[in-house]
Amino acid sequence: MSNQAKTRTVEEINAKIRKGDAQVLTAEEMKALVESSGVEVAFKEVDVVTTGTFGAMCSSGAIINVGHSDPPIKIENAWINNVPVCHPGAAVDLFIGATNMSEKLPFEYGGGHVIVDLVSGNEVELRATAYGTDCYPRTSIKTSLTKDDLNQFFLLNFRNSYQRYNCAVNNSDEIIYTYMSKLLPRMRNATYSGAGELNPLMNDPDYETMGMGTRIFLGGAQGYIIGEGTQHSPKNLSGTLMVKGDAKKMTPEFLQGAAFTGYGTSLYVGLGVPIPILNEGLARKTAIRDSQILTDIVDYSIPRRDRPKFGQVSYQELKSGSINLNGKKIRVSSLSSLKMAKKISQTLKKWIDEETFFLTSPVERLSTNSVFKPMRQTEEIPFVVSVMHPAVTCTEDEEISAIAKRIVTKSVNHIVVVDSGGKLLGIVTSWDVTRAMAEGKKALAEIETRNVITAKPEEPLEIASKRMAQHNISALPVINIERKVLGIVTTEDVAKLLGR
Repeated sequence: MSNQAKTRTVEEINAKIRKGDAQVLTAEEMKALVESSGVEVAFKEVDVVTTGTFGAMCSSGAIINVGHSDPPIKIENAWINNVPVCHPGAAVDLFIGATNMSEKLPFEYGGGHVIVDLVSGNEVELRATAYGTDCYPRTSIKTSLTKDDLNQFFLLNFRNSYQRYNCAVNNSDEIIYTYMSKLLPRMRNATYSGAGELNPLMNDPDYETMGMGTRIFLGGAQGYIIGEGTQHSPKNLSGTLMVKGDAKKMTPEFLQGAAFTGYGTSLYVGLGVPIPILNEGLARKTAIRDSQILTDIVDYSIPRRDRPKFGQVSYQELKSGSINLNGKKIRVSSLSSLKMAKKISQTLKKWIDEETFFLTSPVERLSTNSVFKPMRQTEEIPFVVSVMHPAVTCTEDEEISAIAKRIVTKSVNHIVVVDSGGKLLGIVTSWDVTRAMAEGKKALAEIETRNVITAKPEEPLEIASKRMAQHNISALPVINIERKVLGIVTTEDVAKLLGR
């Protein structure tokens, strides 16, 4: 140990690994040691802390080289197990994206499953077409392959190991299906992702030990960090990693194909990063607890880039199985596997103890000041707020005859039923009123629709239009988060603006 025992180097730690003298703890074990004995003792005793995550990584894929056929083919379009290969390279270099879906089994089987099939040693079918050239005359090919037939088979994740992720809820009146899984209406459940205090980027948030060339655990084999991940945004604790590894050496236990109902396919990836404890500061950082890691509670029912937030919640509360939001207890479930994250950190610790895994210093550290920018848009789209108009309302104690007069005097087809505070209770149409009067009904409660399909002002108008068509209705009350009626949007409003 150098500098009067205040720092150590990766080379010194590797020398101890070779001698079998290195002290390696998992992130869980390190936190317990710091809490029981303090940072100074933990630094003196511990050389490496191992971390782990296991979650859906949609920005994943695999680079493969299938070799040249005879006669040769310059692939233009390709499919593996009926999954389109999204980025064919020159001649026979291909890229399989995890989220590309099978043309025969969409939403059930995709690129992530193809990767796992290959990793498992299973045979896959390759189909390809081409336009033919003098040096690549072949125009089509169909064959079967295993990973042993491939020249290269590299797992490549553009964005992995999210430092933290949103807690997702749904404040609309309908079930929605998202990459955060199935979300029940009116916030009847919540989902989240991430390993919290086991996540490598939470244990080294300033990237002192991580960067290009850092050796890691990836999919059950050794891999490398090759740079910052896409959408890397460290200033708001949203760092990501770009990683690569030899998929031929990986195991299906730590790579699993996934299908999210109503959303699409993905790939679960196991990743672990060893953190060399080079100084006391790193020992202190690796003691972080879930109670210190906060994330936003986000309303995924609003299909916008910047969705409404309902405050923050700690990973400690998320992992408890329920969260409290405005006095309401909401069941919460994880999309990541904490069990697998722990197993990854334990497996990585074992590799180091067995002297089969050595640390590397990054040749270039990750950026600490990257800013994730939104897309530049040169064409605007209309939103509900741009066409909604004031709603004609009534209360539940009003007689149907009074509502009928209001429909005539206001020249509307929809009356929104609200309480004394303006919150939505129901809706009645001119047809409801006409039929009620013909049948001699007088109580509004007998004819109002209580299960009201609504819109939010921030929604794209196209989404609201599709919702009306889906439910065969002609108007949507526009409400805010507290379900207070802000206005109404009708099919006539949509037709005027969109020209339908």
